[in-house]
Amino acid sequence: MYPPVPPLDNRSEMIRDNLPLIELVVQRMVSQVPSFMTKDDMTSAAMIGLTDAAKRFDSSKGVKFKTFAEYRMRGAILDEMRKLDWFSRTMREKQNQLTQTMLGLERRLGRSPNEEEMAQAMNITLDEYQSILSQVSHLGCVSLHETLDHSEEGRNFLDALEDIGGPTPTDIIEQEELTYLLAEILEELSEKERLVIALYYYEELTQKEIAEVISVSEGRVSQLHSQALLKLRVKLLNSDVMD
Repeated sequence: MYPPVPPLDNRSEMIRDNLPLIELVVQRMVSQVPSFMTKDDMTSAAMIGLTDAAKRFDSSKGVKFKTFAEYRMRGAILDEMRKLDWFSRTMREKQNQLTQTMLGLERRLGRSPNEEEMAQAMNITLDEYQSILSQVSHLGCVSLHETLDHSEEGRNFLDALEDIGGPTPTDIIEQEELTYLLAEILEELSEKERLVIALYYYEELTQKEIAEVISVSEGRVSQLHSQALLKLRVKLLNSDVMD
């Protein structure tokens, strides 16, 4: 059964009141999209997502409209990227190689491998490995906002750190399991990787701002971000295998 559609006047008001959110979402996602996708492309997609959110919003779910709208806008931008077919076969192959190499190393070592170990396993230099991280940085290895089961209302990593409504006992158990998993994963990241994740997702700094905070280049921030998200993805894949 579909949720009740808000009256037209209410929808118009929700869209109008949240127009500034479009610019915020676009700015937050600029570093996650390919260079040929312009801000105008992203803004148009985000506007579609906001309009769609106003049509689909169900206040009985206990979620704020702003939270729901941001989710729909991010999804609309990602959909637009897929339409532009930016995910090239070469990049898919590189991303898959990174994932499979890290999966194998983590299972053999019993921990997340560092960059030097990854480069050695791939028979390339450290510079070449970091170059690949930079190349796939826009492919979204995984996002803390991405749902774990890829459904519209599925759990995501950030849910473990937010309280957006009265949970059921089952929700609480699942939340505790996810929080424990997230804590385990973050513990295995390097100090700089953890800092990049914290500053990017929780402090909402741009990559340029993060580069200034941790005194590295903006390109290095992109590499650390990719490496951290790759570890998150691999840890999640391994946890699914063991469940």
